[in-house]
Amino acid sequence: MVAALGFATIACFLALAFSRRVSVLVALILVPVAFAIVGGWAPDLGEMVGDGLLKVAPVAIMIAFAVLYFSLMVDVGLFDPAIRRIVRWAGGNPTKIAVGTAVLTLLVALDGDGTSTFLITISALLPIYQKLGMRPVVLTGIVCLAAGLMNMIPWGGPTVRAMAALDLTSADIFTPVLPAMGAGILWVLFAAYMIGRTERKRLGVTELASPGGGGPGTPHVSDAPVRTGRQRAVMAFNTVLTLVLIVILLFQLVPLEVAFAIAFALALAVNRPKWDDQQALFAKHGGNVTMVVAMILAAGVLTGILNGTGMITAMAQTFVSWIPQSAGSLIPVITAVTSMPLSLVFTPDAYYFGVVPVLAETTASFGGDPAEIGRAAILGQMTTGFPLSPLTAATFILIGLSKVDLGKHQRFIFGWAFGTTIVMTVVALLTGAISL
Repeated sequence: MVAALGFATIACFLALAFSRRVSVLVALILVPVAFAIVGGWAPDLGEMVGDGLLKVAPVAIMIAFAVLYFSLMVDVGLFDPAIRRIVRWAGGNPTKIAVGTAVLTLLVALDGDGTSTFLITISALLPIYQKLGMRPVVLTGIVCLAAGLMNMIPWGGPTVRAMAALDLTSADIFTPVLPAMGAGILWVLFAAYMIGRTERKRLGVTELASPGGGGPGTPHVSDAPVRTGRQRAVMAFNTVLTLVLIVILLFQLVPLEVAFAIAFALALAVNRPKWDDQQALFAKHGGNVTMVVAMILAAGVLTGILNGTGMITAMAQTFVSWIPQSAGSLIPVITAVTSMPLSLVFTPDAYYFGVVPVLAETTASFGGDPAEIGRAAILGQMTTGFPLSPLTAATFILIGLSKVDLGKHQRFIFGWAFGTTIVMTVVALLTGAISL
C-alpha cells in the first residue's frame, strides 16, 4: 500500500510536469500533500514537511546568494572577455557553440558539484545563446549531458554514495569504469555536435558584426571597452574574488552557503557601493532568485513527505522484488540500463542506500561481484539522470536560470541522456567493469 502510494505520487507529479497542466511548483507541493492525506499521514504532515524544508534550506540559502552573485558579475561584464573569445572562435556557428558548451561544462564540472557547474556555465553561456538566437533548451540539454557525465568522478555524489553504501573504495568502483567514462565523454561531444548542427540548420551561420557596426538583430561583438583606473581595479577584484570562490567550491573549504553569502556581500559593496544601485540590482534579479529558491523549497516538501511516510523505502523494496531469481546474473546489466530512468523516481540517497545494497547482496548470492552493482549504478543513476530529475534541487537551478520548462527540458534531452548510459554500459561490458 505504501509503495503503491509512492509510485502514484511520483507518477502523478511527473504526469503534471510533462503535461504542464499546473506549474511544477504547485505540483511539487500539492501532489505529495494530497497522497499523504489519502494514506492517513495528515497528523504528521507538519513534521515531515518541516524536515524536508530543513534539509534543502542550506541549498536554498546558497542558491539565493549564488544567483545574486553571478547575476552581478554578468551585469558588470566579468564574463564578457570569455564571451567575446567564444563568439569570435565560433564565428556565429551554432555547431561550434554547442560543442564549446560541452567542453566548457566538462571542465567546470570537475568540481563535482552540479549546482556550481550550472551557476557558472549558464551565467557565462546564456548571453551567447541569446545573441545567436539559439534555444535555451539546447543550452540546458548540453550542460545536462556534460555535467551529468562528470558527476561520476570519485568526489561526485553518486560515486561517494556507492562507495559508502557498499563499503568499497574508488579503486573498486570508479577506476574500472574509466574507459566507459571516456566513451561517455566522446558520446557527449558527438551529441553536442549533432544538436548544434540542428540549430545551425535552423538558424544558419550568423555573420557577426565587426567592431562598431552591424545591422538590427545582428549579434555585435565589440572590442574590450576602455575602462578607468578604478574600473580596472574593480574588475581585477571581481576576477580574483571569483577565482577564490571557485577554489572554495572545488575543495569545499567552507559551507557553500557561507562562501556565497560573504562573496556576494563583498562584491556588492565594491561594485554597487550606492544604496540606490544595490536596490536596483535586487529589483532586477529578485524575480529569478524567488523562483529558483521557491522551486528548491517545494522540492523539499516532496522529498520530506516521501521520506517521512516511508514511501521511498517501500518503493525501493518493491523494485527489488520485481527481479526474478532466474535473472540473477543479469542484475548488473539491468541495474546499469534502468539506473538512469529510475533517477526520475528515486532520490540519490534512497537509491544508493536503499536499493543498491540489496541488489549487491542479491548479486553476491548468485556468485557475482557486489562491486559491479556499484559500478552499474553510477553509469546512470544521478549521473546522466540527475540534471533531469525533479527530485534534485540542481535540476531547478539549471532550468530556472535558463527559464526553461522542466517538461520541455526532459523531453528534449532524455533520449540523448539515456544514450549516454547505454554507450557507457556497452563499454563497461566490453572492458569487464560489469559482466553478464
